[in-house]
Amino acid sequence: MSNEELIEFALTARKNSYSPYSNYKVGCAVLTKSGKVFLGTNIENSAYGPTNCAERSAIFSAISNGERDFEKIAIVGSSNSPTYPCGVCRQVISELAPNAVIICAKDKNDFVVTDIKTLLPNAFSSKDTDCTKNKKE
Repeated sequence: MSNEELIEFALTARKNSYSPYSNYKVGCAVLTKSGKVFLGTNIENSAYGPTNCAERSAIFSAISNGERDFEKIAIVGSSNSPTYPCGVCRQVISELAPNAVIICAKDKNDFVVTDIKTLLPNAFSSKDTDCTKNKKE
């Protein structure tokens, strides 16, 4: 699937945004290695903490449906420039979709192709923790 086709899916997802507080609509489309596309949109909440980003919505939906291997992630916001994932989403992508191509888009004609290592160098990972250290013997 081309980058432009995946961006079109993200634009479709953006239409479902629930963003009455920020008025910033975001759509995401995740392409799995099996060829399936999962959509996500940002869903806000008046308490802010329960708000979920489009990228996490799409990735979590894919994982909930048994997908674990990601090929591409396209993100489209409602600004006049390409939309990049927030810090929380970068951390989620670094763990759950570390090899995915990331397409940060304004639309099908204005986008940047990157990867998580560029967006989040030296990401925190399971290698940084040793759960056995704190075990009582």
